[in-house]
Amino acid sequence: MTTPQPVPTSQTTAPKKKGGDGIALLVIASCQLMVVLDITIVNIALPHIQSALDFSTTSLSWVVNAYTLTFGGLLLLGGRTGDILGRRRVFMFGVMLFALASLLGGLSQNEGQLLASRALQGVGGAIASPTALALITTTFTEGPARNRAFGVFAAVSAGGGAIGLVAGGILVEWLDWRWVFFVNVPIALLIVLATPRHIKESERHPGHFDLAGAFTSTLGMVALVYGFIRAAQEGWRDPWTLASFGAAVVLLTTFILVERRSRQPITPLHMFADRNRAGTYGIMLSLAAAIFGMFFFLTLFVQNVLDFSPLRAGLAFLPVSAIIAVGAGIASQLLPKYGPKPFMVTGSILAAGGLAWLTLTDVHSTYPGSILGPILVFGLGMGFNFVSLTLMAVSGVPTHETGAASGMLNATQQVGGSLGLSILVTVFGTASNNEADDQVSRFLAQATPAEKLRFQQTGQLPRPFSDEVLAAGVSAAFIVAAVFAVIAAVIAVLAIQVRASDLERLQGGVSPGQP
Repeated sequence: MTTPQPVPTSQTTAPKKKGGDGIALLVIASCQLMVVLDITIVNIALPHIQSALDFSTTSLSWVVNAYTLTFGGLLLLGGRTGDILGRRRVFMFGVMLFALASLLGGLSQNEGQLLASRALQGVGGAIASPTALALITTTFTEGPARNRAFGVFAAVSAGGGAIGLVAGGILVEWLDWRWVFFVNVPIALLIVLATPRHIKESERHPGHFDLAGAFTSTLGMVALVYGFIRAAQEGWRDPWTLASFGAAVVLLTTFILVERRSRQPITPLHMFADRNRAGTYGIMLSLAAAIFGMFFFLTLFVQNVLDFSPLRAGLAFLPVSAIIAVGAGIASQLLPKYGPKPFMVTGSILAAGGLAWLTLTDVHSTYPGSILGPILVFGLGMGFNFVSLTLMAVSGVPTHETGAASGMLNATQQVGGSLGLSILVTVFGTASNNEADDQVSRFLAQATPAEKLRFQQTGQLPRPFSDEVLAAGVSAAFIVAAVFAVIAAVIAVLAIQVRASDLERLQGGVSPGQP
């Protein structure tokens, strides 16, 4: 689900050698594939990770959030690091860090070890991914060769999620959940070995590391997400919940102050002054919150309630990726005629409709009758949106800021997904706790003395009752996810003002209203 980020053109090119460009592209694309599929490949393994390391359902969301928060929060800093220190060496460092974190993740024996390794993976991904894309401009000459390379990179970015779903299912079902992490190690080592032979180092550009901005924003989002998840577990009056929200306010306020005073801010705040671009980021924030939640909760539902195997669960989500590609293709063809706004509005409404449909899922649901239809509607809406949002993020931006503009969209996607998932987990926790009280009463009213004794010893409800609890929580979470998509539609209606006639001028780097 990573949006490709256009970068400024550089005059530095790799030395010409037979077959070199093809291998260089394979190296760069392999890195991007590894980083992108790591989100979905781990999603399929979540129920097995939960069982093996004794995660609660609410704390399990940190397996996703620990990665996406560090990845999204440090993405722009990673790209700038490559510009300043040299893209090839920074790329190799990021890949090696990702490999080390993956190895540690596979060896994890408890919650803390796994979450620390996932956060470290996010750091490695934030360093490797933007420098991988930037290396295309220094490896391939401008023209058809570079355009083909960007096309391959974009295809890998778009298809990585689908590959991760199937690969995750195969690895978990045939081997073990730990292999969703171990599989990255040999791939990363091959990338590191091939890089010096086939990719030339880029020129260094003097610049400033906005470490204060990067870390205050990342830590602020971590505190905010932790506050929501803590509230789901301990309640809104818990001292740690209140302290987390307080820390988030302080850190995020500090971040804004730092960025306003920085000569080279990690987040160019002036980009939010443009109404269309600010609206684009708001739409992506809301939709990412919805899509991260959909994958997280449906993964748990189909494996824990419908008894899907990991491989079958991975295959069950492939129609989403396919219909997203169809929606993106339709939008690409029709955007010049109708402009981006109709696709943003329609896409968001379709996404909301699909999520609203999913609120009807319960323990009697089936995949063909209750899940396939909603996820197809949702996926079509997301396909309409992804193309339109990517176009709007970089349109009207000066050439030297296109990387920052598209990087902001990518970071917004990751951070919005983490924040949204934490809110949905809070809703899930509240709803499932309320349902659990009802199911315990039902169970005790009909249980035998032996069953009551077993429940007192383990605290676990028998399968039919626990399924009801999970289904109630998931349904409540989808209600709020649908609200996120509705918010995206409202933003599209009120904020986006670009018409089809504006597109050519925008793509030339001129904002609406400029001569």
